[in-house]
Amino acid sequence: MASVEYQESEKFGLNWWERVPAVWWILAVLLLAMPAFANSFVLFQIFGWAFILGMIALSLMFLAGYGGMVSLLQMTVAGLAGYMVAILGDSAITTISLGWPWYVSIPAAIFIASVFATLCGWLAVRTEGIYTIMITLAIASAFFYFARQNYVIFNGFSGFNGVSPPQLFGVDWKQPTAFYYLTLFWATLSFLLIQYLSRAPFGLALQGIRDNPRRMAALGFNVTGHRIAAYAFASVIAAIGGILLTWQSGQISPGTAGVGPVIDILIIAVIGGMRRPIGPFIGAFIYVLLKTFAVDVLISLGLGGERFQLLIGLSFLAIVFWSPDGILGLWDRWRENRGRDPLTGERRDAP
Repeated sequence: MASVEYQESEKFGLNWWERVPAVWWILAVLLLAMPAFANSFVLFQIFGWAFILGMIALSLMFLAGYGGMVSLLQMTVAGLAGYMVAILGDSAITTISLGWPWYVSIPAAIFIASVFATLCGWLAVRTEGIYTIMITLAIASAFFYFARQNYVIFNGFSGFNGVSPPQLFGVDWKQPTAFYYLTLFWATLSFLLIQYLSRAPFGLALQGIRDNPRRMAALGFNVTGHRIAAYAFASVIAAIGGILLTWQSGQISPGTAGVGPVIDILIIAVIGGMRRPIGPFIGAFIYVLLKTFAVDVLISLGLGGERFQLLIGLSFLAIVFWSPDGILGLWDRWRENRGRDPLTGERRDAP
């Protein structure tokens, strides 16, 4: 029996890469080689921003897709982490920033943001459906107005500027190529963590609670505890995304975590799809492209460039109208219908 188990484990260890679809290997090679043929704008503004927004939307996808909890708090958590890095670390506002070293300020920022999210989750998990959305939106709005009106800690409307990543290993991480690989690393790590957790006992229990909380409670699972733990885990990903977002723009202000960006994260997650971890990154990439080039498209059509939000909104409505599950839903539907007869609806390979 032991030899059989050893052979099975050895086989799994030798063939684990064969379980990964070829398209993932192609995507990995393409992303790693991107700096060889992409310019600095594409690396820093398009892919760097998409990876960051994808991470924050991924934390929302984890709560909503696996936990059934649609939280509008994730951008607020990201904004708080960005504020803490600026306050505890270095910035141009030397009268407020404490100047702590990065190995203290960054973990402290993530910890403070996680504690904040956990406490908010402790309140939110006692509600369901639209009430969860409303209470998290209320907390996000309260944080926005508090940060804008507080000048002692958050520097009010102006916020903080001059916030840069530390230069580690002799690398200037604000440079486009270095920042691209930095965001790619954290986005990939977050994606793999969510993939693993979705198949781990905690993730399976969370999905069971999403589908039938009463039955899971009857089986002995702590429903409230699992939901709060999900908020705590998701907040770490959102906090790291918030720190990267602050480093990318070099500043943090109340507008970063305003009501608009909070809704944008929900839009990103819905556009990509809430059922799989790759969805938020697809939605973030589409959102960044629209946000970056919508003005140029409208001007080329002879329309006012200030209407770019309208183009983003129409794109969002079109995707949701044709597929409530987002881009991934359209892809799944196409794959399902590809092998069906257009007249009978039966699969062509059926006997």
